[in-house]
Order: sequence, then structure tokens, then C-alpha cells
Amino acid sequence: MAKPNKKGPTRTVEVYCSQCKTKLFKYRKGGKGALVKCFKERIVEDFTTTPCQCPECDAVFARDTLVRGTPAYKMIGGKVGCH
Repeated sequence: MAKPNKKGPTRTVEVYCSQCKTKLFKYRKGGKGALVKCFKERIVEDFTTTPCQCPECDAVFARDTLVRGTPAYKMIGGKVGCH
């Protein structure tokens, strides 16, 4: 399997907690599909204090994992939204 593109996409999206609408991070997203995983190297700004946990409502929104050998957050369905 190929590693994700090092340069990465230029389009950024803001990822929010779907429960309390708190901004979690700014992410360089590629493609036009749903947000399934976030590669850590593509996160531009991180507003969380504890990884994978909303700072406002303490909801767990993702799992820390490796995708194609690269550290990433795997999103839990329905826990986050992006604009």
C-alpha cells in the first residue's frame, strides 16, 4: 500500500464535535467524500487537549491508529462534522 501524499492537499476543512459544535482541528482534506480518517501530519491546527477527546463535552470522537504505516485518527461515525 502506498503512503499518503507528503505534500498533501491544499483545501482545509474545520472539524467540529457533532455533539457540542466545538472546533476540534483544522485539517488538510483530500477528496470529496466523508471524513473517515485524519492523518496526524495533515492536521494544521489542533484545538484538543487530550487526543481523540472533545475538550468541551469529553466525548471520544476517534481512535488512535496506524493507516498504511502512518499515524492517524480513525473517526467514529456520526461523532464529527466538517465545514
